[in-house]
Amino acid sequence: MKEEQNTAYFVTSESVTEGHPDKICDQISDGILDAYLEQDETSRVAVEAMVSANTLMLAGEVTSKAQIDVVSKAREIIRNIGYTTKNKGFDADTCMIFTNIHNQSPDISMGVTKKSEGKKEILGGGDQGIMYGYAVDETKSLMPLPCDLANRLAKQLADVRRKQGNGFLFPDGKTQVTMKYDEDGEPVSIHSIVVSTQHGEDIPHQILEAFIRCAVIDPVVDSNWITPMTKIHVNPTGRFVIGGPAGDTGLTGRKIMVDTYGTVGKHGGGAFSGKDSTKVDRSAAYMARYVAKNIVAAELARRCEVSLAYVIGGTEPEAVTINTFGTGKIPDRQIERLVANVFSFSVADIIAHLDLRRPQFLKTAAYGHFGRTDQGFRWEETDKAWMLKQLAY
Repeated sequence: MKEEQNTAYFVTSESVTEGHPDKICDQISDGILDAYLEQDETSRVAVEAMVSANTLMLAGEVTSKAQIDVVSKAREIIRNIGYTTKNKGFDADTCMIFTNIHNQSPDISMGVTKKSEGKKEILGGGDQGIMYGYAVDETKSLMPLPCDLANRLAKQLADVRRKQGNGFLFPDGKTQVTMKYDEDGEPVSIHSIVVSTQHGEDIPHQILEAFIRCAVIDPVVDSNWITPMTKIHVNPTGRFVIGGPAGDTGLTGRKIMVDTYGTVGKHGGGAFSGKDSTKVDRSAAYMARYVAKNIVAAELARRCEVSLAYVIGGTEPEAVTINTFGTGKIPDRQIERLVANVFSFSVADIIAHLDLRRPQFLKTAAYGHFGRTDQGFRWEETDKAWMLKQLAY
């Protein structure tokens, strides 16, 4: 008799704290975007940052009536993250800041700016691309469980560090969760947890490990997911004293899987931070998440992926595709027709419906753009679920 194949599998997701070099850059980029939107909600912004050692470089394109001191804004954000100690390799007051920010290309601008029909604004997409949204019923936030846990662990690590004040924890840190799933796609247990945190020179590894287990892991992870086989790694190299930009170069937009679904859902490749909402690689990704979440909340499927394809200058998507991975209560093509009746995917309508001209993007730049229902993000609401459910049956 042929032995049955074991189809259990593992899913791993990581996250990083706000003090990670890449996330410093994301927050600076989005903080500058918010500053422009506060003064001029129609600002066109694409700002990128790079940090290395005690140096920050800002570059990009901005067209706006607002006047922003981007250097002061960057120092404010670095200070709020927690890089305030001199002689640690990077700090808000002594880091060198170089800027190269100029006007948006008129070739791009002409594709975005369209003639409006009466009071109705018409906008074209600021780039081409494929954007994905994803939702699954594994958590209350309808996020993949390992991704949700990794983000929550990273946030807890940062919260503990802030409460501790001038203690032995410093801003840089990373988390990772590997979850075991059964052959039906149900999460079974946690295979491993990793927490790496920048720390002071004098804290012994054993004390640090015990502290992280007690203060970071235990408050976040339900003990029902832990088995005798679960591996917990705290600073697995044994030492993490040099951190932040002093230890590693950071770039805006380099943590795209941390920002989204933690390797579970697809990603079109476009980063989010530092871009205003005319850039559809940001706004359409938010819209795709909004639609996917409402489909799952309506119980039309247990898992759902929404993909949107745009061309630069196009006012509507080239294609809207739904994939429920065989979990749909009704056929995927029927869900696509329902979605077309309930949601509008024009660039202008996405911006208006999701309130994407409101300064709010600094909050998205650490611990994930999705699944955070306590931040007031419009794309995390499930207000259309009832309508989808009613139309479906």
